[in-house]
Amino acid sequence: MNESRADVVASAAAASAEGAAGSWRRATGVVGAAIGVLAAGAAAGVAVERMTVGRSMRRKARLALDAAGPYGTLRGTPGKAYADDGTELYYEVDEVEPDTGADPSPRRLRLFGRKAPTPVTVVFCHGYCLNQDSWHFQRAALRGVVRTVHWDQRSHGRSGRGVAQNRDGEPLTIDQLGRDLKAVIDAAAPEGPIVLVGHSMGGMTMMALAAEHPELIRDRVVAAAFVGTSSGRLGEVNFGLPVAGVNAIRRVLPGVLRALGQQAELVEKGRRATADLFAGIIKRYSFAGRDVDPAVERFAERMIESTPIDVVAEFYPAFTDHDKTGALACFRDIPVLVLAGVQDLVTPSAHSEAIADRLPDAELVLVPDAGHLVMLEHPEVVTDRLADLLTRAGAVPAGATVSAYGTSSSTVRPR
Repeated sequence: MNESRADVVASAAAASAEGAAGSWRRATGVVGAAIGVLAAGAAAGVAVERMTVGRSMRRKARLALDAAGPYGTLRGTPGKAYADDGTELYYEVDEVEPDTGADPSPRRLRLFGRKAPTPVTVVFCHGYCLNQDSWHFQRAALRGVVRTVHWDQRSHGRSGRGVAQNRDGEPLTIDQLGRDLKAVIDAAAPEGPIVLVGHSMGGMTMMALAAEHPELIRDRVVAAAFVGTSSGRLGEVNFGLPVAGVNAIRRVLPGVLRALGQQAELVEKGRRATADLFAGIIKRYSFAGRDVDPAVERFAERMIESTPIDVVAEFYPAFTDHDKTGALACFRDIPVLVLAGVQDLVTPSAHSEAIADRLPDAELVLVPDAGHLVMLEHPEVVTDRLADLLTRAGAVPAGATVSAYGTSSSTVRPR
């Protein structure tokens, strides 16, 4: 490759900043009026880059980042679970390194000290329009140290399309996702203690599981982590937009998404043609810092753009109806981590504070310079706090050292 890394980074940055609401309107009609408002922030200040960096160069930069980044390459032992409607749910298991009697690995020492964890399974639940690979950094850090399960929500990643939605036309609900999680646990971790970790929609899925199966939380869940999520009132989120703009989007977006979902093939072509616009939007609503690795930005972009438009449309209405505040009581007697990016525009940190208020003994961690994908933007903070959660849950003896792993720019509220 003739281009230097600096050239790749510069080209990718220009690609991420690109925003052309006018061309999107020409391509998809009425949806442009809504998406154009979102794109405005991403498009600001990039006129020079658009004039000086050609489309072919931007495309080349994206391909270079795709090839260079190791993100999303970790694989475990595959398995399949089946939801109550027959939907095939794909998961992978990373087992604990066998005990050979030798000294613990440097990573185990960094995370937990010298003593090995007791048999606990950590189940990671990803968010909307993502997949299990969104936990890449945490998976890499915990790999071989503790048993982990990573699964793809229905219609996401390698899981099958939701049978009830695709065949029967039933609306998608967060309650259904909770039942899906139960099916995955039954298949991948049928016995033993569990730690549940959920980001955004994944955290909501955990709440739905608790609402329907409080006995599972009581008998088997020894700790839980809610990352950038909400227990309800998502219909009030303004996404960092003026009230008039967000109200206009909220009125038209569900109908627009339904219409687009019925023309999925045509819309997917339009999405590919306007990749630069979407890159700018994704960056704005995923990250807050200015120094995020362009390869990480591109990794997030690939996950989000791989979610078909009809799946985007199928899931979107469920968030307005989501209200699982009452289910949080099921987590009251176990160690809980509540973590969020202060600059999260999708599930604002105030929603995490509301969760912590319902769980007085929870640890609330607010990461100042972080957006919605905090586990990718500040992986060391998230992994550090997860390791501490496992210690507090008794997965390792009290007194094990975790502070040597990573750094923390978080603000922890005393409880």
